[in-house]
Amino acid sequence: MSEKADRLRQARISAGFRFASDAANALGIVASTYRAHENGQNDFDLDEADFYGRKFNVDPYWLMRGAGHTQTNGGSAPSAHPVEVEEPNATIGASVLGKSKKIPVFGQAVGGVDGEFLMNGSVLFEVLAPPVLSDISEAYAVCVSGESMSPRYEDGEICFVDPGRRVKKGDYVIAQIRLEEDGALLAYVKKFVRHNNSELVLEQFNPAKELRFDARTVHSVHYIALAGNA
Repeated sequence: MSEKADRLRQARISAGFRFASDAANALGIVASTYRAHENGQNDFDLDEADFYGRKFNVDPYWLMRGAGHTQTNGGSAPSAHPVEVEEPNATIGASVLGKSKKIPVFGQAVGGVDGEFLMNGSVLFEVLAPPVLSDISEAYAVCVSGESMSPRYEDGEICFVDPGRRVKKGDYVIAQIRLEEDGALLAYVKKFVRHNNSELVLEQFNPAKELRFDARTVHSVHYIALAGNA
C-alpha cells in the first residue's frame, strides 16, 4: 500500500467510517472506485483528494503529500490531521442532496476486438449522476464493452464522464472516433497517451498495445471521472 493510500485509509477511519464501503456510500461514489484508491491499486489526484478531504475533514494536501505532519512512533504512516471548518449548515446540505440528476448511459456493443462500441445517440438507460458530476450539464455515462481494459474496467461497468475537464497523460478517457467519412462514431474506453495534430494515441491492457488514430478521425476525447456498477 502506498503512503497516500494509507493516509486516505487513516482519514476515513478517523472520520468514523469503519468500512470503506460505508465511506463510499456517504461520498456517493462507487465502492470499488474508492477501494482502489484506498488500497493503492489506483492513484488519486488533487481534485479527488480535495473531495475526500472535505468529507473526512482533513487537508487534501496532507492526503497527497503528508507535508507538515510527523510520523507516529515507530515510523508508521502519519495519522490524519483534521482541519478546522465551520459546522455544516443543514439547510444547505439538504439543497445539495436535492440537486441529484439523472444522466444518460450510452454504448451499444459491436463486437470489436479493441472493445469499441457504437455512439449513435441511443440511450441505454439513465443513472443518477455522482456528486462530482451533479453540476456538470454535459455529463454522461457509457457502458464498457468487453475485457480490453480489465482489471481497470470490466465488461458492463459504467464509466461516468466529464466532457469539460482537460485530459492529460495517464488519464482514462472515452475517445469517439469516426473511421469512415459517413461511418458511425465508435467509442473507445482507454488510457490517454497523447493527442496532437497528427494522431491520437491510447493505451489498451488486454491485449497490451497502443492504439493510434489519425487526428482527422477524432471526434472527441473526454475524461472519465469515476466508474463502477450502477
